[in-house]
Amino acid sequence: MDFELEVILEAIPALLEGAKLTCLITVVGLIGGMIVGVLAGLARSAPSISLESENYGLRAAIAKTAGKLAGLFVETIRGTPIIVQAMFIYFAFPLIVRSMLGMPGFRFDALTAAIITIIINAGAYIAEIVRGAVLSIDKGLVEAGLSLGISRFCLYKNIVGPLAFRRMIPPLGNQFIISLKDTSLFIIIGVGELTRQGQEIMASNFRALEIWSTVAIIYLIMTSIMAYTLRRFEKRLKIL
Repeated sequence: MDFELEVILEAIPALLEGAKLTCLITVVGLIGGMIVGVLAGLARSAPSISLESENYGLRAAIAKTAGKLAGLFVETIRGTPIIVQAMFIYFAFPLIVRSMLGMPGFRFDALTAAIITIIINAGAYIAEIVRGAVLSIDKGLVEAGLSLGISRFCLYKNIVGPLAFRRMIPPLGNQFIISLKDTSLFIIIGVGELTRQGQEIMASNFRALEIWSTVAIIYLIMTSIMAYTLRRFEKRLKIL
């Protein structure tokens, strides 16, 4: 079995283009996923962090409704494989829109479908990370702050929020790495990310050992950089 370095050198430009697209999907998807996850996580935790005096009334009803809707979203996404979600968004969802809204030309391109999939998938898991971090904060802090006349908004912004955010960093880092690797599954809808580029190159030269070894190394480099950055960020937060 021979290993030809020239094959790797020839494939590097195309693989790097795929890696750029992988990074784009990951970054944009995680930004959207953070927004969705924070909102859904806060909605899920709202009924649990409310005080006994707030268990009734309009605020409580809104909190419970938002919590149930967020819970339905989280459980649905966590209960289905990401590859099925990608196929649904790319193939099935446009059919629903065309049928219900009468938009015959509506459809997502592969890249948009991939980004939306990362947003909703990462958002569901980040929501649980946010919920766990918020619920880990002692409710006594909220009661003490309110008794001192601090508004609920300022209390969560300056006390509960920063404490919960520090506790979220390790699991968030894990989810970010998982989402980066999940982009490889978008090969099924034709996104030209790193794995797809590797497959196309291997189909043309049949050098599986060189190509897939290089693809694996590029993924390892990207995940290592992300893990290192998150560790540095976590250490900095501990100092501050």
